[in-house]
Amino acid sequence: MSSIAATAVPRSKVLHYSLWVVQALLGAAFLMAGFMKATTPLDQLGANMAWVTYTPGALVRFIGISEIAGGLGLILPAATRIKPILTPIAAGALVVVMVLAFITHLVLGEPEGLPVNVVLGGFAAFVAWGRFKKARIAPRG
Repeated sequence: MSSIAATAVPRSKVLHYSLWVVQALLGAAFLMAGFMKATTPLDQLGANMAWVTYTPGALVRFIGISEIAGGLGLILPAATRIKPILTPIAAGALVVVMVLAFITHLVLGEPEGLPVNVVLGGFAAFVAWGRFKKARIAPRG
Protein backbone atom coordinates (compact mmCIF):
# COMPACT_ATOMS: atom_id res chain seq x y z
CA MET A 1 0.00 0.00 0.00
CA SER A 2 2.83 2.40 0.77
CA SER A 3 4.34 1.84 -2.69
CA ILE A 4 1.11 3.12 -4.27
CA ALA A 5 1.27 6.29 -2.22
CA ALA A 6 4.93 6.75 -3.11
CA THR A 7 4.24 6.52 -6.85
CA ALA A 8 1.06 8.62 -6.88
CA VAL A 9 1.40 11.88 -8.78
CA PRO A 10 0.37 14.92 -6.72
CA ARG A 11 -2.97 16.38 -7.78
CA SER A 12 -1.35 19.70 -8.64
CA LYS A 13 1.00 17.98 -11.11
CA VAL A 14 -1.90 16.12 -12.71
CA LEU A 15 -3.77 19.41 -13.09
CA HIS A 16 -0.65 21.12 -14.46
CA TYR A 17 -0.12 18.41 -17.09
CA SER A 18 -3.84 18.29 -17.92
CA LEU A 19 -3.82 22.02 -18.49
CA TRP A 20 -0.81 21.73 -20.80
CA VAL A 21 -2.54 19.05 -22.87
CA VAL A 22 -5.71 21.13 -23.16
CA GLN A 23 -3.69 24.28 -23.92
CA ALA A 24 -1.81 22.53 -26.72
CA LEU A 25 -4.92 20.99 -28.31
CA LEU A 26 -6.98 24.13 -27.91
CA GLY A 27 -4.14 26.28 -29.22
CA ALA A 28 -3.80 24.07 -32.29
CA ALA A 29 -7.56 24.15 -32.89
CA PHE A 30 -7.75 27.94 -32.70
CA LEU A 31 -4.61 28.39 -34.80
CA MET A 32 -6.05 26.19 -37.55
CA ALA A 33 -9.52 27.75 -37.43
CA GLY A 34 -8.09 31.26 -37.29
CA PHE A 35 -5.68 30.66 -40.15
CA MET A 36 -8.54 29.33 -42.27
CA LYS A 37 -10.73 32.38 -41.53
CA ALA A 38 -7.87 34.80 -42.08
CA THR A 39 -6.63 33.39 -45.39
CA THR A 40 -9.34 31.42 -47.23
CA PRO A 41 -11.22 33.39 -49.92
CA LEU A 42 -14.54 34.51 -48.43
CA ASP A 43 -16.68 32.83 -51.11
CA GLN A 44 -15.01 29.47 -50.39
CA LEU A 45 -15.34 30.03 -46.65
CA GLY A 46 -19.02 30.95 -47.04
CA ALA A 47 -19.68 27.66 -48.84
CA ASN A 48 -18.64 25.76 -45.70
CA MET A 49 -19.72 28.26 -43.05
CA ALA A 50 -23.09 29.88 -43.70
CA TRP A 51 -22.55 32.62 -41.11
CA VAL A 52 -19.76 34.05 -43.28
CA THR A 53 -22.32 35.07 -45.93
CA TYR A 54 -24.07 37.28 -43.31
CA THR A 55 -20.87 38.78 -41.92
CA PRO A 56 -18.74 41.61 -43.33
CA GLY A 57 -15.47 40.27 -44.77
CA ALA A 58 -13.36 42.49 -42.52
CA LEU A 59 -15.08 41.02 -39.45
CA VAL A 60 -14.46 37.46 -40.65
CA ARG A 61 -10.75 38.30 -41.08
CA PHE A 62 -10.69 39.99 -37.65
CA ILE A 63 -12.20 36.89 -36.05
CA GLY A 64 -9.56 34.75 -37.75
CA ILE A 65 -6.71 36.97 -36.57
CA SER A 66 -8.19 37.03 -33.07
CA GLU A 67 -8.33 33.23 -33.01
CA ILE A 68 -4.70 33.05 -34.16
CA ALA A 69 -3.67 35.48 -31.41
CA GLY A 70 -5.67 33.49 -28.86
CA GLY A 71 -4.14 30.20 -29.98
CA LEU A 72 -0.64 31.64 -29.67
CA GLY A 73 -1.56 33.22 -26.34
CA LEU A 74 -2.58 29.85 -24.93
CA ILE A 75 0.87 28.43 -25.55
CA LEU A 76 3.70 30.94 -25.99
CA PRO A 77 3.55 32.99 -22.75
CA ALA A 78 3.32 29.84 -20.62
CA ALA A 79 5.95 27.92 -22.61
CA THR A 80 8.48 30.76 -22.57
CA ARG A 81 7.48 31.93 -19.08
CA ILE A 82 7.56 35.48 -20.44
CA LYS A 83 4.43 37.20 -19.12
CA PRO A 84 2.68 33.86 -18.40
CA ILE A 85 -0.32 35.77 -17.03
CA LEU A 86 -1.22 36.32 -20.70
CA THR A 87 -2.12 32.62 -21.05
CA PRO A 88 -5.23 32.68 -18.80
CA ILE A 89 -6.13 36.09 -20.23
CA ALA A 90 -6.02 34.61 -23.75
CA ALA A 91 -8.13 31.68 -22.55
CA GLY A 92 -10.69 34.06 -21.05
CA ALA A 93 -10.81 36.05 -24.28
CA LEU A 94 -11.43 32.84 -26.22
CA VAL A 95 -14.33 32.04 -23.89
CA VAL A 96 -15.83 35.39 -24.95
CA VAL A 97 -15.24 34.52 -28.63
CA MET A 98 -17.01 31.18 -28.14
CA VAL A 99 -19.97 32.80 -26.34
CA LEU A 100 -20.33 35.27 -29.22
CA ALA A 101 -20.03 32.43 -31.76
CA PHE A 102 -22.69 30.47 -29.84
CA ILE A 103 -25.06 33.45 -29.94
CA THR A 104 -24.38 33.99 -33.65
CA HIS A 105 -25.11 30.35 -34.52
CA LEU A 106 -28.24 30.45 -32.37
CA VAL A 107 -29.57 33.63 -34.00
CA LEU A 108 -28.81 32.38 -37.52
CA GLY A 109 -30.49 29.03 -36.85
CA GLU A 110 -27.29 26.98 -37.17
CA PRO A 111 -27.57 24.48 -34.31
CA GLU A 112 -24.82 22.26 -35.75
CA GLY A 113 -22.20 24.82 -34.63
CA LEU A 114 -23.35 24.99 -31.01
CA PRO A 115 -21.68 21.84 -29.60
CA VAL A 116 -18.29 22.92 -30.94
CA ASN A 117 -18.70 26.33 -29.31
CA VAL A 118 -19.66 24.75 -25.99
CA VAL A 119 -16.74 22.29 -25.99
CA LEU A 120 -14.09 24.81 -27.07
CA GLY A 121 -15.48 27.44 -24.71
CA GLY A 122 -15.54 24.95 -21.85
CA PHE A 123 -11.93 23.94 -22.44
CA ALA A 124 -10.89 27.60 -22.66
CA ALA A 125 -12.71 28.28 -19.37
CA PHE A 126 -10.88 25.32 -17.81
CA VAL A 127 -7.52 26.78 -18.90
CA ALA A 128 -8.45 30.26 -17.65
CA TRP A 129 -9.57 28.89 -14.28
CA GLY A 130 -6.61 26.55 -13.94
CA ARG A 131 -3.93 29.05 -14.90
CA PHE A 132 -5.47 31.92 -12.89
CA LYS A 133 -6.29 29.95 -9.73
CA LYS A 134 -4.82 26.47 -9.37
CA ALA A 135 -1.70 25.93 -11.47
CA ARG A 136 -0.14 29.29 -12.21
CA ILE A 137 3.08 29.40 -14.17
CA ALA A 138 5.78 31.52 -12.59
CA PRO A 139 7.41 34.16 -14.77
CA ARG A 140 11.02 33.75 -15.79
CA GLY A 141 13.71 35.19 -13.56
